[in-house]
Amino acid sequence: MAINKNVLLLETIAEEALVMLQDQVNVRTGYDRISLQKAVDKYPIHAIITRGKGQINKALLDACPALQTVARCGVGLDNVDVHEATARNISVIHAPASNAATIAEHTLALMLMLARNLYESMQQVKNNNWNWRNQYNGDELHGKTLGIIGMGNIGQRVAKLADAFGMNVIYSSRSAKDVPYLQVTQAELLQQADIVSLHLPYTAVTGALLGTAELALMKPTALLINTARGALIDHEALAKALNTNTLAGFAADVLPEEPPKHPDAVVDHPHTLITPHSGSLTATTYRQMCEYTITNVLALLRDEKPESRSIYNFSALQKQA
Repeated sequence: MAINKNVLLLETIAEEALVMLQDQVNVRTGYDRISLQKAVDKYPIHAIITRGKGQINKALLDACPALQTVARCGVGLDNVDVHEATARNISVIHAPASNAATIAEHTLALMLMLARNLYESMQQVKNNNWNWRNQYNGDELHGKTLGIIGMGNIGQRVAKLADAFGMNVIYSSRSAKDVPYLQVTQAELLQQADIVSLHLPYTAVTGALLGTAELALMKPTALLINTARGALIDHEALAKALNTNTLAGFAADVLPEEPPKHPDAVVDHPHTLITPHSGSLTATTYRQMCEYTITNVLALLRDEKPESRSIYNFSALQKQA
């Protein structure tokens, strides 16, 4: 049964999820500054939904005094002011662990592409240079040591896939995990690993996790993979490491600035592979993330109970109650 609530979309969502939303509530869109201002001026907004770009900040919260919930069709909440929403008793909904499988796959794909030099191989064949095989210099993953920084849902999936490839997995994490892999310090990991992969959130506490000093610990033959957050790596230091051959290669689905400004020393480097933050945009995961988020937003607006794990600030709101 439809309810008389207004839900503001800051970005498009999967068609199946949009139909679910339109069947239950009044959908307003704010895809640009003009349409956003028009929507908040004209309607009492009860929920705001974003994906990765639309910002749910203090100014927008101020403009929507009737808000009950804000939500992101995704996992990370970098573009949502969680602290401010919590202070106003507004639930923050997201889709935890929904992208673990697809990001793990994307990580291994980047790892394989970089280690085996597949992109260059395919480009040479398309350029009618079959004889490039005579100078091919790729390598396999089997037998290599993979160092995973951050052993959460995604890190654990990456570890299992790497295990299946015959890699030796080590990890560093703020706390020990119930996994069959050796926990080491971050410094030990950087020194030992043939490939380092990042799987942890960016926070004011972590900041740039890998800078000049950390990159200097890595083997000159090592590869670095980042499908977590671009700001975890100091890209000026990264470019220098690549240019001085103290790091063999870098592959990522995330950058400190998206889209990057050109020229970009890391993006343009011959030993890097960058995808446009598309790891979670597979048809299956995109639809599932959107449907899960919309289902829980609608439950809250109907005064029903969403899944508690979908509410990022659930514990904080319980304490305030």
